[in-house]
Amino acid sequence: MTTDFSITILVVDDEATNLNVLRQILKQHYRLLFAKSPEDALELADAELPDLILLDVMMPEMNGYQVCEKLKHNVRTQHIPVIFVSALSDAAEEAQGFAVGGVDYITKPVSGAIVRARVATHLSLVRVDELKKTRLEIVQRLGLAAEYKDNETGLHVIRMSHYSHIIARAAGFDEATAEDLLHAAPMHDIGKIGIPDSILQKPGKLTPDEWAVMREHPVIGARIIGVHPAGLLHMAHDIALTHHERWDGSGYPRGLQGEDIPMVGRIVAVADVFDALTTQRPYKKAWPLNEAIAYIREQCGKHFDPQLVELFLEQLPAILEVKERWAEKI
Repeated sequence: MTTDFSITILVVDDEATNLNVLRQILKQHYRLLFAKSPEDALELADAELPDLILLDVMMPEMNGYQVCEKLKHNVRTQHIPVIFVSALSDAAEEAQGFAVGGVDYITKPVSGAIVRARVATHLSLVRVDELKKTRLEIVQRLGLAAEYKDNETGLHVIRMSHYSHIIARAAGFDEATAEDLLHAAPMHDIGKIGIPDSILQKPGKLTPDEWAVMREHPVIGARIIGVHPAGLLHMAHDIALTHHERWDGSGYPRGLQGEDIPMVGRIVAVADVFDALTTQRPYKKAWPLNEAIAYIREQCGKHFDPQLVELFLEQLPAILEVKERWAEKI
């Protein structure tokens, strides 16, 4: 077992003997804090924000379940995993511990090997969760970087991402995958970072040579995101590369056709175009809603996957609700 004194564990028990037992088990591996009362435990948790709490159940004045409930109602401490340590070992006690937000239950007298294993397991889960949050923040900030290069706004990527999420759920995506799409969609135009400002921000019509350069941004975006075997970044790569492909094969950069275009690329294509049409930009006025919807219908089987157009139209009330919630302030 490795030693990491950057990790802090708060041990709570009203009996000094029990605190000492846990101190002997864990002192060579982690930084330890100790509390002998519920009040001290809540105060220390709020002040120190430990990585994990080992919490006795049977304490005077306030039991461990009540302490855990208070921790979970405090926005500063609600994320901290709580492992109950108790002489009470029946199923009802364990169920109560999980009901108030505990992540595990260790029975006294404790085994050193079990305590170390359970602690290590839950600390690993915390680190996995932190990595996911960090990855998501990086993805979001890369999407923000693209906005600084473009005439589009942050509200555009919020709206089109939520449109994409709505269409994905209607298309049968499970919630976790649809959530990944919600977070990956803002990366669709990250490749515009590599397009010269003279082209990207040109107020007039692009020349054929300038348009050829602009059409490189999906490939640039895919290179920036990189190739990944699965997950959010794999999805973001596919979206960046394929959101300008068309159902009839007339899109770019590879001229993919039909179901050869990844589903996420086809979904984002509908969401992105609808929002672009219905939003005012420095170089154009917003289309009236009925004209934008008519265009989506007209492009069914040409630009867009026919099934996704149908789902888009079915979900129009939810999509318009998002549009209103994140409307541009003009």
